[in-house]
Amino acid sequence: MSKTETGTSPGGAEGRDEDLGAAGAQLSTAPREETTVAPGLGVIGWARWFWRQLTSMRVALLLLLLLSLGAIPGSLIPQTGADLNKVDEFRKAHSTLAPVYDKLGLFHVYSSVWFSAIYILLFVSLIGCIVPRTWQFVGQLRGRPPGAPKRLTRLPAYTTWRTTAEPERVREEALALLRRRRFRAHVAGDAVAAEKGYVRELGNLVFHIALIVLLVAFASGQLYKSDGTKLMVEGDGFSNALPMYDDFKSGTLFRNDDLVPFSFDLKDFRATYEVSGPNRGTPRTFEAGIKYSEGAYGKAKPATIKVNKPLEIGDSKVYLVSHGYAPVITVRDGRGKVVYHDAVPLLPLDGNVTSNGVIKVMDGYRDARGQKDQLGFQAFFVPTFDPKSGTMLSQFPSLVNPLLAVNAYHGDLGVNAGQSQNVYQLDTKHMKAFKDAKGQLLKKLLRPGDSLQLPDGAGSITFDKDVKEWAGFEIVQEPGSGWALGGALAAIFGLAASLFIQRRRVWVRAVRGADGVTVVEMGGLGRSESAKVPEELGEIAGILYDQAPGAPDPDDVNESTVVPAEGAEK
Repeated sequence: MSKTETGTSPGGAEGRDEDLGAAGAQLSTAPREETTVAPGLGVIGWARWFWRQLTSMRVALLLLLLLSLGAIPGSLIPQTGADLNKVDEFRKAHSTLAPVYDKLGLFHVYSSVWFSAIYILLFVSLIGCIVPRTWQFVGQLRGRPPGAPKRLTRLPAYTTWRTTAEPERVREEALALLRRRRFRAHVAGDAVAAEKGYVRELGNLVFHIALIVLLVAFASGQLYKSDGTKLMVEGDGFSNALPMYDDFKSGTLFRNDDLVPFSFDLKDFRATYEVSGPNRGTPRTFEAGIKYSEGAYGKAKPATIKVNKPLEIGDSKVYLVSHGYAPVITVRDGRGKVVYHDAVPLLPLDGNVTSNGVIKVMDGYRDARGQKDQLGFQAFFVPTFDPKSGTMLSQFPSLVNPLLAVNAYHGDLGVNAGQSQNVYQLDTKHMKAFKDAKGQLLKKLLRPGDSLQLPDGAGSITFDKDVKEWAGFEIVQEPGSGWALGGALAAIFGLAASLFIQRRRVWVRAVRGADGVTVVEMGGLGRSESAKVPEELGEIAGILYDQAPGAPDPDDVNESTVVPAEGAEK
């Protein structure tokens, strides 16, 4: 009679493993989770115990969870490395929490001692897991599948039948069949031993190695990165040198020589918007036309930078992050001499590019009496003014009806005090406002070509007919970004392989029975008792049964001679 078994044997898993011997060895490179008792005495004993705990999969997962939890404050709490102004605002608004956060290092999470400790421990834990598993996996690849156990009936999947074919022929057919199905197979004694699914362990190792690559790439990116911003008016140029940046921050190990040498000029900026419908004013395109050159003597090449489509030069990426308008302003002194003529970038306040800023005349100005002085103007600009609304709020982002509102001050701008100033703010502590004939603050709405005359022959300010546009760029240099992307993709594919590929072993034994008829036995074993192992064994058994058909049962000639495994019914 034929027999098929697909469940756990009555002897239990432990008894079955002992009976199977090497054939039932663990079908993976994962270390066995054993309950260990901490050593009582000895530095070496404690060190071994600590190392076993650190390199266990349980601790590695715990450290990965702690790393994820530790990154949460870095996303919710302002960080000094990202925005120092927001940190200062948080300190002022939360006088009680701020000292606590300082002690815990929550304003600089990613460079704090506790976050670095978790990071390093996870790094060591992963290496401690990977090295022995890799060595073990290489040994498995160099070796052969283990021979068949004495009793195949102890396996989770089992089938048998009798055949008139010779045992040698059955083993040859089984060997060829298993190799065609991409098993590593060889003849060991009276049985064929085969194994398949090594990609599962390879994927597992690739996943863990990819995690190390991600950790290294993240660390190198934080240590060697640089991030700077630059506001450029149409016609301006930029060279990738530290003095050219408006704002710049970098990693701990970054050096100025690490900046990628390149330069570019902003030729023009183009923006289009929806002109009608419910989405009126919504941006459609933002494009910055530039000419750039690599190195000191590189040939200039045209390029277009769009939102989310940066210009890549070596390890540097140039992103287009903002834009606005820069009215061209001319300021004359009391004698009519031009003391200021430039495009003044103004910062947008809303989606329709209502903007404000300041104009500072620091040098060269003399009042009507010929005395040196300094001028300051507060400017408010709308690209599309609607007279019906009566408010200085733009009704559309494009330059349809531009209008500039200015008021004027004179005195000490404070630029000679040696303290840094915000170029978009005007400090009026040591300045006096110009007054009109009614004694009110002198101000005027200017259309392109209009001028504001300062009282007592102090000069004038003119809103020229030319309005330029400016673009804000962010230049990012992260040397580890490519490695991080490669590590992330490798981790995904490795995890998929370890989850969806099953590693399993199959044995086919063919021996001559006492009555001279060949007895064929087949058994299958998987890493986990998956339903796929019996199904695959049944399919292989069905094919092999066609090549070595069953012989009549001596007890009952009329009875069917085989009951194939699940999935191999004929």
